[in-house]
Amino acid sequence: MDFLSIFANPYLWASTIAMATPLALPAIGGTFSERSGVVNISMEGIMLISAFSSAAFAGYFHNAWLGLLMGVLSGMLISAIFAWAAARMYANQVVLGMAFNIFASGITAYLFNAIYGPTGTPSDTPKIPDINIPIIDSIPFIGKILSGQNAIVYIMFILIILAQWFLFKTTLGLRIRAVGENPEAAETAGINVVRMKYIGVILGGAFSALGGAYLAIGVLNSFSPEMSSGRGYIALAAMIFGKWTPVGSFLAAILFGFATALSYSLQNFAISKNLIMMLPYIVTILALVGIGGKSVAPAADGVPYRPKK
Repeated sequence: MDFLSIFANPYLWASTIAMATPLALPAIGGTFSERSGVVNISMEGIMLISAFSSAAFAGYFHNAWLGLLMGVLSGMLISAIFAWAAARMYANQVVLGMAFNIFASGITAYLFNAIYGPTGTPSDTPKIPDINIPIIDSIPFIGKILSGQNAIVYIMFILIILAQWFLFKTTLGLRIRAVGENPEAAETAGINVVRMKYIGVILGGAFSALGGAYLAIGVLNSFSPEMSSGRGYIALAAMIFGKWTPVGSFLAAILFGFATALSYSLQNFAISKNLIMMLPYIVTILALVGIGGKSVAPAADGVPYRPKK
């Protein structure tokens, strides 16, 4: 196979979208959280807990959509605890995020071994279906990229538009951003700062959880310990690279997704496999050192705020 022919293969671009989805969703979620002034690096842990919950419920009730719902709810519950610790108890948000990630890694591995043992999740665990879109499906090249993706991918496209509109066009979105920039001024204007932080963090948890559920019952129909494989951290980089906007986070995730998809395509060439698999992480580092370093975070991001009232 010629090297350049890789880029003419529609499956590379279809894989790019599929690989970008579990990065874009938590990246957008992180945007909500940090726009409210709460640094949330627990997306990795939220993804793991959601992935386990969605696979467990989908398998037990033989209903993938119920599994998806329970996965998202579990992520929102964990995020509510995170928001309480950050906004009410004024905990160090970075330390808190790391603690959540370690807890999620341990509890999901324990529950997985306790419930399923060496056999793993049942092979008949249902998954969210892939969808072929009429008309688009028949378009040469484009149809193979945009049609046949998992349903969560199409849900993601809708959510990107809604998230961008919500944050920048609605009163509630404006209030969340105001709290992330200047909580004291926001409170003076009558905005409940703590409530806005709760909303931002919980919304962020819902998006991250959707990304975790996608891994467990969208791409696969199973759960395995540590299956998020650091995607929550890459999503953090995508959020910074995307300048804390939903659309920017998605575009950054597409870049990382492309690097991942390209690394799989290059495995047929005489290039060291270890070197190829490093490609997404090299892109992440370059993004953070380069353009990401010029991004400006919300002014009060990560700064604990004690309401005056």
